[in-house]
Amino acid sequence: MISVTDKAKDRIDVLLQEEGRTANHNIRVSVKGGGCSGLMYDLDFDDKINPADQVFEDKGVKILVDKKSLLYLLGTTLDFSDGLNGKGFQFINPNASRTCGCGESFSV
Repeated sequence: MISVTDKAKDRIDVLLQEEGRTANHNIRVSVKGGGCSGLMYDLDFDDKINPADQVFEDKGVKILVDKKSLLYLLGTTLDFSDGLNGKGFQFINPNASRTCGCGESFSV
């Protein structure tokens, strides 16, 4: 399962409204090769659910994950920080053995 914190849900709701997206838009979370630790997180809105997608729902947010990315993301929590040390979405991933300083890439 992939979950979202209350802060992440609130920020997602704000972004949906600001970007003029509808309730049909879901959050797509995926993993791509790259970054200083080898793998990078990718987060975007998507209004299409592919047949091979795994769909999770937490706090009313639908999260879409492709099969390849799911192996790296199981158990992950999506959070949002707006503190002095940085602003943006953060991935709390129990599968990551190492992360970079910016928190955008990881390795397993």
